[in-house]
Amino acid sequence: MTTFEEAGVTAFMLVKTTPKWLTLTVPQRMEVFKTEILPAIEEKAESVRFRFYDTEFYSTRVTDIWVWEARDHESYQLLVEALRETPFWDTYFEVVDLLVGVENGYARNYGVAPLTTVNN
Repeated sequence: MTTFEEAGVTAFMLVKTTPKWLTLTVPQRMEVFKTEILPAIEEKAESVRFRFYDTEFYSTRVTDIWVWEARDHESYQLLVEALRETPFWDTYFEVVDLLVGVENGYARNYGVAPLTTVNN
């Protein structure tokens, strides 16, 4: 079995907050996430993790980028299905775009070592 990092799928989910989300206080937002969104993810999607990036300071198109890492394509697909069944999808956030890739996929495909950042 491959490790999470070796077989992973990474999805950059570009989202824009809706007015409904913005009317909630910060504590209400945290509560909604914990009670309405997170349980659906935990129930349906295994082997996923996420990070959040705020972009509203620099972009009018999207307000946040949610980076999802899944062990495999099936885990990612289950994640999206779970999210679509919650108020996250189209109630609190508009999903503007999904950019999905496999880190260093070219290296595996061509049998070469992955390129790394050059530090000067």
